[in-house]
Amino acid sequence: MVRACFAAVLFGWSLAVTAAPLNVVFIIADDLGAEDTTPFNPDCFYDTPNLQRLADSGMRFTDGYAACPVCSPTRSAVLTGQWPARTRNTDFFGGPNQFFGQALPQGYDAVTDGAFGRHKARPLWPAPYLGQLADAHTTLAEALKQHDYATFFAGKWHLGREGSWPEDHGFDVNKGGIDRGGPYGGKKYFSPYGNPRLPNGPPGEHLPDRLAGETVRFIEQQKDGPFLAYLSFYSVHTPLMAPDDLVAKYKQRKRDRGLEDAFAPEPPRQNRTVQAHAVYGGMVEAMDAAVGKVLDALEQHGVADHTLVIFTSDNGGLSTSEGSPTSNLPFRAGKGWLYEGGIREPVIVRLPGVTKPGSSSSWPVTSTDYFPTILEAADLPSLPGQHCDGVSFLAALNDPASKCSDRPLFWHYPHWGNQGGTPGAAVRLGDWKLIEWYWGKGRELFNLAVDPGEQTNLAGSEPAKLQELQSLLDDFRTDTAAIMPAVNPSPQLPFDKW
Repeated sequence: MVRACFAAVLFGWSLAVTAAPLNVVFIIADDLGAEDTTPFNPDCFYDTPNLQRLADSGMRFTDGYAACPVCSPTRSAVLTGQWPARTRNTDFFGGPNQFFGQALPQGYDAVTDGAFGRHKARPLWPAPYLGQLADAHTTLAEALKQHDYATFFAGKWHLGREGSWPEDHGFDVNKGGIDRGGPYGGKKYFSPYGNPRLPNGPPGEHLPDRLAGETVRFIEQQKDGPFLAYLSFYSVHTPLMAPDDLVAKYKQRKRDRGLEDAFAPEPPRQNRTVQAHAVYGGMVEAMDAAVGKVLDALEQHGVADHTLVIFTSDNGGLSTSEGSPTSNLPFRAGKGWLYEGGIREPVIVRLPGVTKPGSSSSWPVTSTDYFPTILEAADLPSLPGQHCDGVSFLAALNDPASKCSDRPLFWHYPHWGNQGGTPGAAVRLGDWKLIEWYWGKGRELFNLAVDPGEQTNLAGSEPAKLQELQSLLDDFRTDTAAIMPAVNPSPQLPFDKW
């Protein structure tokens, strides 16, 4: 039976002994896939020298994941240490959310029939979800505040309306965190921002640089520590916008390399198969430069040697809609899908005195795991009733050869993705991954060791493995009381109109 909490057997590490307590810098990008970065894709079209610098001084996790193929659920999982199915935060906040003919439970925001739109005609009605981070949780920020950490948030929040913003969940400072899923006010990625939690800068100021600058100021103010600096980029979410000089650079690179845009079918959408989008390239590089600004500040203020730095993202690259700006190959599909392209993430961690520079680990890491890892690395007591779905990967930071192959990872996405994905659930155990689509394609079983692109469905030829993973998935849904989509008795929308 799948338990709410998994215990990792961790032993043999030796943390660096320093006079100062451990600071934490947690950086999360938006819509950035692993293949969008040079540490995970040396042939990447985009330049990410600062992420490469971080990887060269720390550890890459080659099997890093987001807890959901869209943003809000993953961000909830980071801050709570729980699967989105358990917290009921299963879709991006603001997405269709309605029970048909029933009253929504408290905390579930109903939408009008018009806003629900074509979901009413699909074969499944998506499950309702809780559109805020519940007050009952002790978030990562609140846990650290209990131990006298100064806490700072900058960038994208997207975890509830006002009253459920960063300052309501343990952050002393909030620079730009509101209910929006993207920089949709003012001039979007350029000042004026039209953001009630981020005063406008000089005209034309670029948002990722501004967020990094705010983070740097916090580090300078709190350099005597301890502190948590949580930098949550809006980049590289749509709208697709970048500084003119960077766009020109990537247009020229596309010409120099003779690249052409290319797509392959991923019904009901087309999936980009070539990285060649100049604007997106500028967005990735600008975000990377902002990361570099923060890394430089840690050095300049003398705190780098006792600061844990974590970099990751909230879902895979956008490859099947809204401009389809990137390719996640060799992984299949992208944001909004349960295939690897939708959930594989860059995960880079530097823990001074522990991580070996330039090392890598195949330990499976997902969004729920950061909470317990940070507490353990800082030698702080755990909160097992809170981060109950997370597993500390401190052992892997100490020893890249450490394994945690018997720990399953789970996904529950009972929604129609804006990017073409179908409601479903998935489990990975070791090299094996099962996707159970709640409508249409049934079950797909893949051996990721030989088929990372998920092209060969082994459900018919590996019945024992199929049943093993199906049992894990069934127990997971029971354990989390996962809410399922409902069958529409009179579907009307044809497949090609999803």
